[in-house]
Amino acid sequence: MKTTDVHTPGTLRVGWIGAGRMGAAMATRLAAAGEDVTVWNRTRSKAEALVERGCAVADTIADLRDHDVVFTMVSTPSDLEEVLVGEGGLLADPEQAPSVVVDCSTVSPESSAAMRAACSERGVDFLASPVSGNGKVVAAGALTLVVSGPEETYDRVSALLEHLGKGATYVGEGETARLAKICHNLMLGVVTQCLAEITVLAEKGGMQRAPFLEFLNKSVMGSVFTRYKSPAFVNLDFTPTFTPILLRKDFDLGFAAAHELDVPMPVAAATAAAVQAAVSSGRVDEDFAILLDLQAKSSGINLKPANVPVDDGLSAADQA
Repeated sequence: MKTTDVHTPGTLRVGWIGAGRMGAAMATRLAAAGEDVTVWNRTRSKAEALVERGCAVADTIADLRDHDVVFTMVSTPSDLEEVLVGEGGLLADPEQAPSVVVDCSTVSPESSAAMRAACSERGVDFLASPVSGNGKVVAAGALTLVVSGPEETYDRVSALLEHLGKGATYVGEGETARLAKICHNLMLGVVTQCLAEITVLAEKGGMQRAPFLEFLNKSVMGSVFTRYKSPAFVNLDFTPTFTPILLRKDFDLGFAAAHELDVPMPVAAATAAAVQAAVSSGRVDEDFAILLDLQAKSSGINLKPANVPVDDGLSAADQA
């Protein structure tokens, strides 16, 4: 982290737009660190649930215009456009706007660039800051962020970003961070499909999933991610953290970037077919870990939950 001044928590007025699973967890961490956080969410009850965690609630987005920094964490490019430049949006009043907007959503570089331009027209600095993780990862202090935009602006808010997890990585100007997140999510899909294939191979060969994944996670091939997904693979708990539809969207973004930059992606293309099969199966409200279940069915076996405890590596939540 690069900082030019020591930051005292609470000296910046922080607005937060979007209190879904991720947004709520991230805003909570800022409040727990002593920051002054006010949250707006389309469904007010989700914002009100954060009052007991130290956040205030904004009645309207307009209530956040006088804040120093406003974070956005929304689902789609159209949602981002609506909360920033739509009717009643953060930038709708030419006389008042925050100094900095930090967008943590996963959107295309084109959408990000359009919102950056809208901010610039109003004298607002814009940082693209997509994240890697989910609500439980945030709670465990393991969230990571990749950031692009004016470096001076990054320096001004980097202390806030540090509160959110393991830290932020600044990667340059413009929409560089968006491409980094797209590349990240391509690997997310590829690794999960590979893990599904080898786990099914081991299972069909007579090995139980729990000991196989325990071995894998102890080896050099194991990772934070394979350990984190192991409980879902062992116990077939597909409670959604990230759905096949969202993953398909990121593959579409990745292939668009690859086409523009003339980069062949044969492994990603094969994985994309499996992701599309997951969407086509109709199981769009479950976690993308259903790739395991679909791989098993195409291999002629039916998996059953093992119903055994499996360490996901995130059990000890960060108390900071």
